[in-house]
Amino acid sequence: MSADATKSPHTKDVRRTSRRPTTVSIVIPTLNEEDCILDTLAAAAATHPHELIVVDGGSVDRTRGAATAAGYLVIEASRGRAVQMNTGAAAATGDILLFLHADTRLPPNALGDVTRSFADARIVGGRFDVTLDGPEPIFRLIETLMNVRSRVTRIATGDQAIFVRRSAFEALGGFAPIPLMEDIHFSFRLKRHGRVACLRSRVRTSARRWRRHGVWRTMVLMWWLRALYAAGVSPDWLARRYAAIR
Repeated sequence: MSADATKSPHTKDVRRTSRRPTTVSIVIPTLNEEDCILDTLAAAAATHPHELIVVDGGSVDRTRGAATAAGYLVIEASRGRAVQMNTGAAAATGDILLFLHADTRLPPNALGDVTRSFADARIVGGRFDVTLDGPEPIFRLIETLMNVRSRVTRIATGDQAIFVRRSAFEALGGFAPIPLMEDIHFSFRLKRHGRVACLRSRVRTSARRWRRHGVWRTMVLMWWLRALYAAGVSPDWLARRYAAIR
């Protein structure tokens, strides 16, 4: 007889009785993103979130002006993606927080997929699969490796639009205020806090970094940085090296 068959009919199944969070706040940290921010905002708005918050870290281009003129809420924070995302989370009121990079577009069904994943009360957060926007075959290989690695390790990068229950985010204290690897650091802590959903629906993110610096050079750089971070090298040192290489 199965374990389920031995349950009393009066036994509560936590996965079915816990309240499913339904409102999603999307937080977008920005810094000099005038070329892509309106397209990202339009795609995000089309998913009908509870609220959409742009957190600008001191852009000197038209990022803030363009977003404000289009009717979106823009708040300011000190420069640094972790600080900006924490500031946006503090201003948000949704049950679920979704952190979206300024060059990443959500699919139309994104929020439905997110809220459905929380039908299992053990799920504390998750991420999407990713598609790079370049047509070259090498990008199909890169995105496949990214998605498989993330599915196996339950570790996500910011490009994958990390989402999390507000209660879990607050319990973890938000993103660590470090200048690099804040997404990896948060993912490690999140998967220790509960189950992580790896959605198969895909966000579409820009391949501009790969084009600007070269595909193989960028791959080697990212592997090298992650290996050093895993070995315990300070994110501050890594950030300085990353800036110098870029």
